[in-house]
Amino acid sequence: MQPVVLEGLYDASKRRQAAARTRQLILDAALELFTGQGYTATPMTAIAQRAGVALDTVYASVGRKPELARLLIETAISGGSQAIPAEERDYVQAIRAAADAETKIAIYASAMRGIAGRLAPVLSIIQQAAPAEPELAVLWRQIADRRAANMRLFAADLAEVASLRVDPGDAEDIIWATNAPELYQLLVTQRGWSPERYEGFLAEAWRRLLLAD
Repeated sequence: MQPVVLEGLYDASKRRQAAARTRQLILDAALELFTGQGYTATPMTAIAQRAGVALDTVYASVGRKPELARLLIETAISGGSQAIPAEERDYVQAIRAAADAETKIAIYASAMRGIAGRLAPVLSIIQQAAPAEPELAVLWRQIADRRAANMRLFAADLAEVASLRVDPGDAEDIIWATNAPELYQLLVTQRGWSPERYEGFLAEAWRRLLLAD
């Protein structure tokens, strides 16, 4: 019976890998089309055609268009083909394990360099389409609220190991504003900063603005 069991596990693994490849093809096609012609002007049929799959496969893999938009955001944050809960992300665990505030800040600034680079173009698409797409407007508010909640946790984590220059509520707002993907777009995309310079700016700004002397 053992060979049969192993064969079944192997087949299941191949199916998961194939599903992940298909989902990534769909996400890549959606991001390319949304960027080129806008969210509203892009039908799901065009995404299916660009990805080289059937329309039913698109719906089965990623859901409706608003669900596809959410998945684009989640995978931009996680850096993979699947959404990863915040508490399971490597950088979050590293931040919580770090013993001092400066190390926590350095880890988070490094993480934001990668996340913002992936997330900024996706959020730009969502933000532009939200006024005409009620479901996207709700998604936009949910993402903003979730970011604020995560910043609250990060500020509290800093306060556990260091004296803050400002009260925790202000610290949360400062982090929320300065790590917004829009700032990455302004500095890196529009002003030509390197991602490394952006990372260094975030770390230095947070040290100066948040940590007491």
